Amino acid sequence: MTVLLIAEHDNADLKDATAKAATAALAIDKDVHVLVAGQNCSAVGDQAAKISGISKVLLADDAQFERPMAENMAALIVPLMDNYDAVVTAATTSGKNYMPRVAALLDVAQISDITAVVSPDTFERPIYAGNAIQTVQSSDAKKAITVRTTVFAAADDSGSAPIEEISVNEGPGLSTFMADELSNSDRPELTSAKIVISGGRGMQSGDNFPMLEKIADKLGAAVGASRAAVDAGFVPNDYQVGQTGKVVAPELYIAVGISGAIQHLAGMKDSKVIVAINKDEEAPIFQVADYGLVEDLFKAIPELEAELEKAGL
Repeated sequence: MTVLLIAEHDNADLKDATAKAATAALAIDKDVHVLVAGQNCSAVGDQAAKISGISKVLLADDAQFERPMAENMAALIVPLMDNYDAVVTAATTSGKNYMPRVAALLDVAQISDITAVVSPDTFERPIYAGNAIQTVQSSDAKKAITVRTTVFAAADDSGSAPIEEISVNEGPGLSTFMADELSNSDRPELTSAKIVISGGRGMQSGDNFPMLEKIADKLGAAVGASRAAVDAGFVPNDYQVGQTGKVVAPELYIAVGISGAIQHLAGMKDSKVIVAINKDEEAPIFQVADYGLVEDLFKAIPELEAELEKAGL
C-alpha cells in the first residue's frame, strides 16, 4: 500500500502541518510519497525531501498551482491515484477545499479529520463537536483522508528522499484566484502558536480585547476568541477558535471570560495546559481546565499583567 501525501506550503516554505500529516500517513503505510504542487517551489521540494520516512517527492512546478485551487489540484491528484492506495492531506483550509473534490472524482467516501490510525483501513475521528470518537473502517479501494494535525507529532527532518519532477496537464480552468484579504499581525499565527490567549463573551466588548493583546505581546502568544465573541462583533472571524473556527493545540491555552460551550472545547481541548479565568464557578470550561481561577477577569487580567511586568516580560 503506497500513500500520497499532499504538501501544504506557500511556494517558499513547507508548513508544519505537512510534517504532522506525514506522521499519520506513515502510520498507514511506510511507503509515503509527497506531492509538492506550486510555482517556483523547488525549495519546498527540498524541505519535503528531508521529512523522515518519506520515500519520494513528486514536484509539480507550474503557474496554475501558485494558489491551490480545488479544480486544478483535483485534476493533478486524481490521475496520480492510479499508483496509490490512499491520498492524505492536513485538514487545513486548503486541504478541506480540494479533498472533497478529489474524493468525489475517485467515487469514494472522504474520511475527514482523523485523529488516530488504527490500521491501514481503520481510523478514529471526532464527532458531535468532539464529545465522541468514531471508529471508521473503509472498504474503498482508494482512501481520501484529511488529518487533524493538532494531535500528531511532526516527523523530524532527518530524511533524504529523492525528488522527481512530474509533468502536468493544463487545468480545467473552472475557477480563477482573485485576491487574498489577510490580516497582518506581529503575533504568531493562531493555529501554530505555542501560547494562545482567548477571550469570550465575558470580555463585554471589543474595546476590552487590548487587555488580552497586552498579555499576548508579553508572552509571545496569539489572540483567539470564542464564537460568542466573534458573533457579537468584538473581534474578526479569523480569531475564532472552535468547531466552526480554528482548531488549536498549543502548549498553553488561556481562556478568559469563556464559558466553555462544546463547540469551543472542540477547538482547543487538545492543548497541553489549559488555564481558565471566569467568575462563574459552574462554567463548563473548568471541567477541561488544568488550572482554574474563579475571578472577575477585569480584576484578574490587570493583576496578571502586573505580575508579568515584575517578571521582566
